[in-house]
Amino acid sequence: MGPEAFLPIALVIGYLLGSVPFGLVLTRLAGTQDLRTIGSGNIGATNVLRTGRKGLAAATLLGDALKGTAAVVISGYFGGPSAAILAGLGAFLGHLFPVWLKFRGGKGVAVYIGILLGLFWQGAIFFCLVWLATAFAFRYSSLAALVASVLTPIMLWAFGHAALALLFTLLTLLLIYMHRENIKRLRAGTESKIGAKK
Repeated sequence: MGPEAFLPIALVIGYLLGSVPFGLVLTRLAGTQDLRTIGSGNIGATNVLRTGRKGLAAATLLGDALKGTAAVVISGYFGGPSAAILAGLGAFLGHLFPVWLKFRGGKGVAVYIGILLGLFWQGAIFFCLVWLATAFAFRYSSLAALVASVLTPIMLWAFGHAALALLFTLLTLLLIYMHRENIKRLRAGTESKIGAKK
């Protein structure tokens, strides 16, 4: 099978890996209540943290990131750079819109980082540093993710990675869409700050 013939397979591989709901699986195995019935109803690490299980939240964050990394590394190995990029897109879409959960998934921050890690690891470090700096300055997790995701495609373009910059521009737009309620709360001044007591 040639690299071009593998491209649609890479997209499917990415989607299937991305759609694995680690937050839901891990919390069920741990015997907590259905993750979708607490907090934001989201399946990501932030909502897992609301169960009071920091270890589970960390495991969810790691699992969600590494499924993105695995998708691009596996597809890149068999189909080259274009397949890796398509797998990254598939993984992100799978996480946001998993068919198993009626297309209601996470917001995409962890898998965004994982895809970056697999495609351009320096980009993942850049994202995390911007996230940390923004979170430290303003104490909003959502704002930190939004700022880091907006700056990431610019950084990729500046380093000459046009194809990756295009991919992450698309992923950033999707991430912004998934954070639309957070953006409303940020504008209204009602978004929860990091470390704030409920």
